[in-house]
Amino acid sequence: MAKAKKKETLDLTTEEKIRKAALKLFTKKGFAATRTRDISEEAGINLALLNYYYRSKEKLFELVMTEVLQNFFKGITGIFNDQETSLHQKIEIFVTRYTELLTQQPDLPLFIFHELRINPEKLGSKMGVNEVFKSYFFKQLQVEMDKKRITAVHPLHYVINMIAMCVFPFIAAPLLKHLANIDTKNFNILIAERKELVPRWMQAIMQTK
Repeated sequence: MAKAKKKETLDLTTEEKIRKAALKLFTKKGFAATRTRDISEEAGINLALLNYYYRSKEKLFELVMTEVLQNFFKGITGIFNDQETSLHQKIEIFVTRYTELLTQQPDLPLFIFHELRINPEKLGSKMGVNEVFKSYFFKQLQVEMDKKRITAVHPLHYVINMIAMCVFPFIAAPLLKHLANIDTKNFNILIAERKELVPRWMQAIMQTK
């Protein structure tokens, strides 16, 4: 019994190593440029063992990255569907949470946009993107526009602005660090400041004239 339990723990540990290695490489290099051999080396296992757990690179990619992207968009939906928070509280929570996430995984935005551009239907259907646009957040936006409390535009404009202000610094990080002549540590300090600044800018954008 103890042996079986030990084997199960070992198997789960090996599988987790593979998934973490695949996540790192797929996010950084994309699907096409990542070889199964690269993943096995990153995970510290032999190629035969990787093939034992995942029969193909395609299967591993679909499993690992679909899970990551689903969690990403489920997180957004969870924030947007909270009926206990105001419109501006949702923006503050979104900006804080995803700024922190992207600070930890700075290559994630480029990966998402790259993969969505290549196969938007396949990934979009699995990630639950449509749920974001049916969320309570959009209803709140419409109510505020109807009451003329915020500028009446297509609600997508507000979402585009909010996501762009969070994501663009990570996509353009190498260029921005070069232009400003700052290292990663100081760049991350600037990014952390944006957790307070972006909600203020969003509030200014929303103000009616």
